[in-house]
Amino acid sequence: MKKFVFVLAAMLVLSLTNVMANKTSVEVKAPEEAKKGTEITITINVSHSANSGMHHTDWVYLKINDVEVKRWEYSKDSLPPDADFTLEFKYTIPADVDTEKGLNIEAEGHCNIHGSAGPAAAAIKVT
Repeated sequence: MKKFVFVLAAMLVLSLTNVMANKTSVEVKAPEEAKKGTEITITINVSHSANSGMHHTDWVYLKINDVEVKRWEYSKDSLPPDADFTLEFKYTIPADVDTEKGLNIEAEGHCNIHGSAGPAAAAIKVT
């Protein structure tokens, strides 16, 4: 009987954990327009309901024109700073960038248990 009660209690805790848990989500902020050769700051706001050794954001990436330019990795021994945190990346717009296409920014974060809420994107018009 004690084993049954323990299993039932464990199932209840696990089901409540899944209800309260969320996937890592991100928001990208970048200037709408910039000139070739200038340095811009891309800001990524990361949100996740928990960051503990057992349940945390384990990575966030940043891509510019489909090329990964930065990846932040976290582990149980090196956790993100908080449940909601901000990352910044400085980028100098190359002189040879195609002004017709501009810059397409994409970022995504991932929870080690629940996965990702999906990528976020921004576009920069280059002059």
